[in-house]
Amino acid sequence: MELKQLEYFMAICEELHFSRAAEKMGVSAPNISQQIRKLEEELGVLLFDRVGKTIVLTEAGAILQEHGAAVFGHLQQASDAIADLKQMRGGSLSIGVLPGDADLLFNALLLDFHQTYPTISLSLLETMKVTEQVLDRSLDVGVTIGPVNDERLTSIPLFNEEFSLAVSRRDPLAAENFISLNRLHTLKMVMFPPEHQCRKLIDRFCQDKGFAVQPHMVTTTLSSLLQMVQSGVGACVLPRLLLENLQNPDIQVVPLRNPTPSQDICLIYRSDRYIGYAMRTFIKTLRAYIETAIKQSKSS
Repeated sequence: MELKQLEYFMAICEELHFSRAAEKMGVSAPNISQQIRKLEEELGVLLFDRVGKTIVLTEAGAILQEHGAAVFGHLQQASDAIADLKQMRGGSLSIGVLPGDADLLFNALLLDFHQTYPTISLSLLETMKVTEQVLDRSLDVGVTIGPVNDERLTSIPLFNEEFSLAVSRRDPLAAENFISLNRLHTLKMVMFPPEHQCRKLIDRFCQDKGFAVQPHMVTTTLSSLLQMVQSGVGACVLPRLLLENLQNPDIQVVPLRNPTPSQDICLIYRSDRYIGYAMRTFIKTLRAYIETAIKQSKSS
């Protein structure tokens, strides 16, 4: 079995189409078909069932696909390790976060990280498909809602994210020590749209208490939400650490109780990838940054 044959085989597994796989690999369709026939002859089994223009993996093909993925995973790890060695304390890292989380976790962190490690190149992407993009290797690491139960992924718990009510300093609610969650249905609220992950969390907690929040205004951007809260248009539920880190003198943070909406946040990466200097350094820095932020929040 030649490595090139295995590459052709894996391409067909992804496309389930010989011509598309051939185009992807930059060879002719007859060439890729011939190589697969040679591979099947060598192994003494059929790797694909061909029904007209449709092909599906046989049981033997599924076994080879699993082991082929492991082979190329190990080769990628070797390549990454050598590249990491050559770069000598450099490298690059792509990070995926859920929309809205960048303001909480990364604005100050990225600036400090760049100043401390200028040879490491970071790219940050807000996406609703953090897990999927880490799995397909379009992202190196992701920060998402836990728990993430997938044997292909390594998950590192970061913190439990609690949510609080943000109100204008001029609002009578600003004098409250806390607000019960079920009072939200009586308040004028400004919120993210229903598909936003923060809104989904709040809607779920409210539904568990037997009511639904009907926001007075909806917006997709955090900056406009905060502007409306600051102007007294309405109250908003946002991550407590985010609100406290903003230190906006015109916004009062009021704890939510009975219950306090919260979610676990974790960092994920593929279990089969090489953990190079850039990733090791970023993970270490991120965990230290969050630990410091939580300590400051508890002491304030």
